[in-house]
Amino acid sequence: MTNVGVSEERPDVVSQWQSPPKEIQDILYAQQFPQAWTAPTGEYMILIDRIIYPSLAELAAPMHKLAGMRVNPIINGYHDQYGGMSPRLVRVENRATTPLTLPADQDPSDFKVYSVRWTADGQRFALTVKQSDHIGLWVGSVDGPLAKIEGLALNPLLGNAVNWLPDQRRLLVRRIPQRGPAPQPPAIPVGPKMLDGIGSSARSTYEARNLLKTAHDDDLFEYYTTSELVIVDPTDSSEVQITSISKPAPYATAQFSPDGEYLLIQRLVGPWSHEVAWWRFASAIEVWNSSGDVVATIASLPVADAVPPQGVPTGPRSVTWRPTAPHTLFWVEALDGGNPMAKVSHRDRLISLDAPFTSAPQVAFEAEHRIQPWRNAWGGEGGTLMLTQRERIRRWRYVWLLDVDQGTSRPWFDLNEADRYGDPGRPVMRLLPNGRVVMRQQGNGVYFVGSGATDKGDRPFLDLRDLDTGETERLFRCGGDRYEAFVTFVGEATTDSTDATANQTVDQATNQNRFILRSESKADVPNYYLATLGQEQEKVENTEAPEANATRTLTKQPITHFKDSTPQLRQIEKQIVRYEREDGVPLSFQLYLPPGHKTGEPLPTVLYAYPLEYSSKATAGQVSGSDQRFMRLYGASHLFFLLQGYAVLDQTAMPMIGDPETVYDTFLPQLIADAEAAVGKAVEMGVADPERVGIIGHSHGGLMVANLLAHTDLFRAGIARSGSYNKTNQPFGFQGERRSLFDAQDVYIQVSPTFFADKIKQPVLIIHGDDDSNPGTRTSQSEVFYEAVRGAGGTTRLVLLPFEDHGYRAKESIEHVLWEQLRWFDTYLR
Repeated sequence: MTNVGVSEERPDVVSQWQSPPKEIQDILYAQQFPQAWTAPTGEYMILIDRIIYPSLAELAAPMHKLAGMRVNPIINGYHDQYGGMSPRLVRVENRATTPLTLPADQDPSDFKVYSVRWTADGQRFALTVKQSDHIGLWVGSVDGPLAKIEGLALNPLLGNAVNWLPDQRRLLVRRIPQRGPAPQPPAIPVGPKMLDGIGSSARSTYEARNLLKTAHDDDLFEYYTTSELVIVDPTDSSEVQITSISKPAPYATAQFSPDGEYLLIQRLVGPWSHEVAWWRFASAIEVWNSSGDVVATIASLPVADAVPPQGVPTGPRSVTWRPTAPHTLFWVEALDGGNPMAKVSHRDRLISLDAPFTSAPQVAFEAEHRIQPWRNAWGGEGGTLMLTQRERIRRWRYVWLLDVDQGTSRPWFDLNEADRYGDPGRPVMRLLPNGRVVMRQQGNGVYFVGSGATDKGDRPFLDLRDLDTGETERLFRCGGDRYEAFVTFVGEATTDSTDATANQTVDQATNQNRFILRSESKADVPNYYLATLGQEQEKVENTEAPEANATRTLTKQPITHFKDSTPQLRQIEKQIVRYEREDGVPLSFQLYLPPGHKTGEPLPTVLYAYPLEYSSKATAGQVSGSDQRFMRLYGASHLFFLLQGYAVLDQTAMPMIGDPETVYDTFLPQLIADAEAAVGKAVEMGVADPERVGIIGHSHGGLMVANLLAHTDLFRAGIARSGSYNKTNQPFGFQGERRSLFDAQDVYIQVSPTFFADKIKQPVLIIHGDDDSNPGTRTSQSEVFYEAVRGAGGTTRLVLLPFEDHGYRAKESIEHVLWEQLRWFDTYLR
């Protein structure tokens, strides 16, 4: 991109797109690491080269804002989704790589992979592919050609457009039905924009994202979300069978039962609300037979436009099939009216209902706290269910083990949800032959993986946790000189058993000594390895955490050989630095030093942070990340300052500690104490020149920047990106603040730097996407904040990026933001 001149009238105002120095562009556009989809058996991988920076023209293409979505009308898919190119198949065992060759008449530039759906046996896959005027379906196998399913245009807007049926031979597809042209806007509005608030309850500000506003929007929403459910049988590539099983409608859920006899449907029902996003719309939850006939209505849910902040809708939610039963539904219902402030003995209950779905639903479990269905996991056989509850007040997580067949339940473990050091991780999952997901087990043990956070950085692990005793065997743990993490097990089962409840063969996955490992270090490019667990090794004492050492030996052989496309970054030094706040709270940051830095030489320094809330000092001070990660720079990253001779304090801890209900009462003093401690430590180390420290933050970090410039003299300049600077514009809560403006008016004002703009004496660069869909950080927040600083005599600059959302994507935008950031700190910190 060519740099252009500045305005003749205002030489300080750049009128057109700018680019950063060449050495930064070389890094920005260097070869990226591919995205990987691993087969369920771990025997194959599909790699694609991601499209990272679309052009501004692509971002500026036609788009509709429809009930929480941004829709690309040309392909009937999501706007700002670009996929990847050059798909290839890698066999793990021998590292053989085979390009997924397209037919001769297919233009490779018109083939961008969105997603990959493997069959349970890892032998076949379905690709959803963005093409010039639609999203298509392609099917392939590990030993055959890639073929397009003709006559299909997919609709992914309300859920997965493609899923394998339980037979793993056919596909359930949401296709665009035959239809006329899209609704055209009226020459003049049919009426004014209207909202009614008669007796309405408060709801979270964050739900007001890309909502419908007009009758024409309503028509567009129905037009673009309507799909037809069809069964595609691609077994015979010469004559693919496509069978319709539904009328066109907006389907939010379409999921076959594990035995394939029934279909769970959630169908959105109008009229469409202008106050909430589509996932709060009225809907009918039904069970169909495999031919598409309605068997039972589970619920008719009204529009959920009165859900309290941090609450949930009433009625069935998260309805799904139990994976280890032929056709049993489970769902969650609130017992507190969905109101987290209600005083009740139990907040949620777990409900089950079996075919023929005519009897009364059964209560399987009553939970004292809110159930988090996305954290639940079923065992591979029997009625085992790992169920997770969250206590809102304490921010505490409770994990229970249920046997829904025997009607028993017991607590398994619990932890502060912010406790990274004590986090046991998450269960490893696997696919049953019917394609449903369950926990991966060996005997009575469940495999768990986690980040393995320590006060010296993350050390990922693989554990085997006993379901009865809770005792854990640590099979693998990353060493301190690399960063290595489990990806998936490799190999199929060596034995089978029959689960009578599911009436099908269930894979026991006993051959579990081999897995794919992702390995990297400061100097070594991330690559995939085939790792093999060996014999038990003699226990090596470790004063850091003796019980955390791996009990098995490990050997590994390479699968991929990705090369370092940015060797100049290997000259950058990185370390985790720990220190304390004035009140004794332990803190940390990741210190980066530029190439050629001389020890003891103070540098202009950039501090990057994002404030977070914690309920205790112990968790607030925990170290995040690892200094052994391989460094790559993307987007408008603040780490590009390293290439211009700056030191960078990254992931700088900015904790807000206290009662979750009132923590923002002390937001400012804690924020100031956090910043003083970080800058003080960098100066003490001889890294930072105290007269040349700048601060940068994005979103809630933008609010942090503005507040620290208003209330301290620590920084010589700041860059605030896509922030929110007047919290009274979010009257029903922001971030972790749970009180309304009317309950905590002073707090809302005190944390809002717009009210203190006259105190900002240091230069502040304000950057924002000109089409920010985040209701908490609307673009107008930056515009008003800019006017407040400018009008009060401060030095400021406002940059609005056309067509950009809360984050920045377009090539032109990224280059310009980097140029603006470098220019700003070069001007005021050099």
